[in-house]
Amino acid sequence: MAGLLDGKVAVITGAGSGMGRATAELFAEEGARVLVMDRWAERAEDAASGIGEAAVAFTGDVSKGEDVQAMYQAAVDAFGGVNIIYNNAGIGSREDNVRDCPEEVFDEIMAINLRGVWLGMKYGIPHLERAGGGSIISTASVAGISGLSGITAYCASKGGVISLTRTVAGEFASSGIRINCICPGAIATRIGDNSQGPQDPAQLERRRERNATAHPLGRSGEGSDIAQAALFLASDESSFMTGQAIVVDGGWTAVDGRWADFAGVDFS
Repeated sequence: MAGLLDGKVAVITGAGSGMGRATAELFAEEGARVLVMDRWAERAEDAASGIGEAAVAFTGDVSKGEDVQAMYQAAVDAFGGVNIIYNNAGIGSREDNVRDCPEEVFDEIMAINLRGVWLGMKYGIPHLERAGGGSIISTASVAGISGLSGITAYCASKGGVISLTRTVAGEFASSGIRINCICPGAIATRIGDNSQGPQDPAQLERRRERNATAHPLGRSGEGSDIAQAALFLASDESSFMTGQAIVVDGGWTAVDGRWADFAGVDFS
């Protein structure tokens, strides 16, 4: 049976672990060939080797324009073009309130979470235009929808991804390029686990339990939950959708009154 992404080439950043890796694996199962990009070579290579011949690994930094351009060229060299882009790479937040957050922490978060998405679009769109259209997906967050105390830069970066998505979607809709983003709630990933620094197993388990109880559905999300949303947005099943922020949060944003109660819950 034909897969939803047969014949397509996908470039996925932050694909060495978590949501990105789950998405790379699912896209390959659905017939896509995938470039697995990660900042850490070992993670990228492990993810690509796990997928097999349908994947190649690329190591780079999404905040550097030269790395992003080289990433797309590597996909063209390996597979002949690009049809799908998933700007997933991001970093969590160990900051404080806006008064106490060091400038360098703010700059790093914005460089990866927002500039990285902007560069992914800037240098990826010409490849999609040459292909006659395509799909761009980016990872935003529910933290970009409602502000959360203590993670100012993270919230701003993810809110920026949502705004960027809507703006660029309008600019390139006539080129047949659909641009959407996903807003996860708390997802069980390495980024989420490390967002407050090293912790012992008992601390980590308590945090995971706290994250789970914050969602009306009673659990944290998994990488596979986000991968399924990304598959929908990458495929022709969403052919009449662009400029949208798709929330995948276990019902979190449906209960507005609970936000203050769960400040400090960790996002991927």
